[in-house]
Amino acid sequence: MHHVPRKRFGQNFLTDEAVIADIIAAIAPQPADRMIEIGPGFGALTRPLAARLDHLHVIEIDRDIVAQLKRDFPPERVTIHQGDALKFDFFVLGPRLRLVGNLPYNISTPLLFHLAENAANIRDIHVMLQKEVVARMVARPSSSAYGRLSVMLQYRFQMEKILDVPAIAFRPAPKVESAVVRILPLERPPGEACDEALLANLVASAFAQRRKTLRNTLRNYLGGADFAMLGVAPEARAQELAVADFMRVANYVARKRAA
Repeated sequence: MHHVPRKRFGQNFLTDEAVIADIIAAIAPQPADRMIEIGPGFGALTRPLAARLDHLHVIEIDRDIVAQLKRDFPPERVTIHQGDALKFDFFVLGPRLRLVGNLPYNISTPLLFHLAENAANIRDIHVMLQKEVVARMVARPSSSAYGRLSVMLQYRFQMEKILDVPAIAFRPAPKVESAVVRILPLERPPGEACDEALLANLVASAFAQRRKTLRNTLRNYLGGADFAMLGVAPEARAQELAVADFMRVANYVARKRAA
């Protein structure tokens, strides 16, 4: 099928057979796995996944591609959900979900946060993203790539980059390099959990102006005595705090407000 890739959907189709084989090997699908592919395109990953699974779910927004997928795959093997992955309710497909996909780069960050909201139902995620985004996801404190995305995803997940993918592996070739990341939900004991809305707001404030000190960026949350109580240097900057530090601050602010 001839299909003109649509920029509004961020379409770049994976065509490199060696890269496809490496991704499938990393995922290691087993027949009974409850797996969902996001953005299957013309089936570069869909075909080898469907061959190994009892059943596969895919989410695709492009109507023309959905029509082609319906011609290529029988419904008893592949269920096609036409729609926007950003609005998809992953809970309806049950627990222990395995998510895979070549994520559209133009929606990758909001989609990652949407998946984080569904973390309780997810077993693992293997997705391809812009290499720079993956670097931010797995970044450690005090590095230039460490920021809001790092903290909020590392609060929910353990992540590692497992494969670099060159631009020439796609049609059309994107202007950026890509990488595949493995994402595993963390099972956090109830006593370690945060008010996530408060944590998100606090982290966003801390990183809003990276060059400013925490004394300035968190002035709506903490005073001088609070920094002393927490053992956090008010002259530090957001990128110097680990995820556990942000959690301590969020829990402290929550207790302070409750009192």
